[in-house]
Amino acid sequence: MDVRHDRPAPLPRRRVDGVVLVDKPTGLTSNAVLQRVKRAYRALKAGHTGTLDPLASGLLPVCLGEATKFSLGLLDADKRYRATLRLGVTTATGDAEGTVLRTREVMPGRRQIDQALNKFTGDIMQVPHRYSAIKRDGRALYSYARAGEAVTVAPRRVRILALEVEEWSPPLLTINVRCSKGTYVRSLAEDLGEALECGAHVSALRRLAVGNFGIERAASLEAIESGDDASRSAGLLPLPMLVDSFPAVELEAAATAKFQHGQKVHLATNIAAAGTMVAVHGDGGGSASEFLGVATIEVVDGQRLLVPARLLATTSAPAEPLAEKGLSA
Repeated sequence: MDVRHDRPAPLPRRRVDGVVLVDKPTGLTSNAVLQRVKRAYRALKAGHTGTLDPLASGLLPVCLGEATKFSLGLLDADKRYRATLRLGVTTATGDAEGTVLRTREVMPGRRQIDQALNKFTGDIMQVPHRYSAIKRDGRALYSYARAGEAVTVAPRRVRILALEVEEWSPPLLTINVRCSKGTYVRSLAEDLGEALECGAHVSALRRLAVGNFGIERAASLEAIESGDDASRSAGLLPLPMLVDSFPAVELEAAATAKFQHGQKVHLATNIAAAGTMVAVHGDGGGSASEFLGVATIEVVDGQRLLVPARLLATTSAPAEPLAEKGLSA
């Protein structure tokens, strides 16, 4: 008897433009989460806005389609974390997965902790963590660390906007951190541990916010994959939300057409300083203006110009219903 095991043909990719806020679980890489979200939406293109380590959980904004062009707003945005530090233990990786390098019995009091936290608030110089993905001579720092090769890394200026104790239950210290881009919480934990003369590493890390996006609006990966068309579509945020922190410019019909063709446009208002990135909206032929893209402000011979930086594609593929089953990689 001839038994056929035909699989259903994979459903085609489709153009999907928007932002999905995912509550990343621990144990998965950011790229693994990205690929699963991309598959669930059958999106042609996807990207995330800042890596979370496998041991970390929390907010991972995933940009689909045209949204990938405008992710710079979130890449540059401030971040907010809840970090649980284990005091008294220093590890090779700065987190709970690393080999224990040193243990110390010294345990600080709450007053010492508060004083130390104050020293790390504001603009500080921080050395990127040795297990970070920053490149040095074409290699990621973590590759040097794993190979046991010493490498000198210059400190960078970062900003810690807020650093507060949420809970102190020795030896575990839970802190809330609001910081600028480029801040390494593992480096902060190790530096704080040394300031307290007991050492420390990150035992748990959760990202609570990226810019204006908060974890309370995020969906779990399981909910995204198991949801129906309506729930997935409802979870897709519009592109302009990626740049809502930028100054906004409104263009009339004639200027809109020029801007969409990549031409510089005269700017009558002094909305922001030269070099500033702005969000541009224009006449879409309807009652409401449409998002066109982002531009920088340039001053030439006393005239202020909008210089297109990244434009929203004006053509779109025919809408297709999102798939619920039979998704292919």
